[in-house]
Amino acid sequence: MFNPHPIKKETASLITKDGISLAADIYRPDSRESLPILLMRQPYGKMIASTVVYAHPSWYARQGYIVVIQDVQGRGNSTGNFNLFAHEISDGLETIEWVLTIPNNTGVVGMYGFSYQGMTQLYAAANGHAALKTICPAMIAHDLYRDWAYENEAFNLQYNLAWAIQLAAETARLKGDETAYQKLWAASRNLPLFDPIAASPQILQDLAADSFYHDWITRYLPDDYWQNLSPQHLLKNIDLPMLHIGGWFDPHLRGTLSLYQEMQARSIYPQQLIIGAWTHLPWGRKVGEIDYGQEAISPVDKMQLQWFDYFLKGQETELLKNPPMYLFQMGSNQWRYLEKFPRENQQIYYLASQGLANLREDEGKLSVPSSNLSNSFVMVDGSPATRAIPSAVSTTVPISSRDAAPGSYDLTKFAKASRISSGRIVSSANRAMTPRSLTTSILKEFLNVRLHKTLPIMAIKTKLYINTRTL
Repeated sequence: MFNPHPIKKETASLITKDGISLAADIYRPDSRESLPILLMRQPYGKMIASTVVYAHPSWYARQGYIVVIQDVQGRGNSTGNFNLFAHEISDGLETIEWVLTIPNNTGVVGMYGFSYQGMTQLYAAANGHAALKTICPAMIAHDLYRDWAYENEAFNLQYNLAWAIQLAAETARLKGDETAYQKLWAASRNLPLFDPIAASPQILQDLAADSFYHDWITRYLPDDYWQNLSPQHLLKNIDLPMLHIGGWFDPHLRGTLSLYQEMQARSIYPQQLIIGAWTHLPWGRKVGEIDYGQEAISPVDKMQLQWFDYFLKGQETELLKNPPMYLFQMGSNQWRYLEKFPRENQQIYYLASQGLANLREDEGKLSVPSSNLSNSFVMVDGSPATRAIPSAVSTTVPISSRDAAPGSYDLTKFAKASRISSGRIVSSANRAMTPRSLTTSILKEFLNVRLHKTLPIMAIKTKLYINTRTL
């Protein structure tokens, strides 16, 4: 419901039990009406408030909410030391208790945000505070090791390195170290992948010795460190209504799907899922050179508002009357409501070439046994919990593949092969391989696969990239 009163903004700080000051901007209608609270906790500066993908907090305030955007510890205007995810459970609990002291609130809280801001919701929810009635986690890790830091036991180098440098640059800026900031900012625009050890660049050793990156790259096994930071472990006894949000091209889609499927299976509350044709950001109509049309533009703000209206205000909305899954189908470029992931039309794709794909863009092809792919879903390893990509494409798609050997290659075999820890497999080219030799073979054959720019579904590129980088 639109609130007619002007929106006022004030800045306030929570002083934690440890004496840390956590700064927050508070947006609300200029009235004495009691309203529910929406909370976002984030590390990128409360002024930004994730407006790269969401409406401004004042928009939510105009719909009749008190909106609190808080800088997490050691970021923005908050004091303390930033230690990735380490303080978010305890600080999340104290923050919920603090926002309940804001005058004229109804005593109920909802949370929203994506990426780190999605994770802070899950960490806050782990406390089981009765006032937190619902959350809307977007683009998160369910298992921090498998869904964020590593994939099939391979370190996600490009993503983790870029993020570490971004955070380190902001740390340098907050400390007033202009020289370090400029060096790190430049590195963020041109990742230092050509150091003697690409995975351990000198700039992070010199300018960000306290970065999470050093822990993550050395903790290459899923031990207690990862378990203690993983919502999969922390939320075992927590049940809340959740609106799950992801993107077909988002690197954390695995985590979004995993959390949704677990909660859908065990929760007594509604669970809904939105997946658009989006990268991590922005959530618009274009991905690379592909324009999916106006339909692809994010519906999240309006749907999220309906979600909050239902669970925080008790208002009936159309959202809860629809099937739980709202997925954007690429190719038809339409949104579809589904009760569950379709499994009857799963399709394996094959790389095919007569040996000239390294020279000709029209030589390499993705081939399928059937010509009818309407309303089908492309699966990486046979499970939509890993990565499902909706498609409506033709039976062959032009690609360019360097050093591709003649014959067809089963992508699913290669995806599964990357997770084998011992023994031997035989590829579809009938060459016996050990897991160790797979690295060289698959990288040589598939790493440089480049899809033709006219391909109508770029998710295939993500699929191939995942299969090779997991080794």
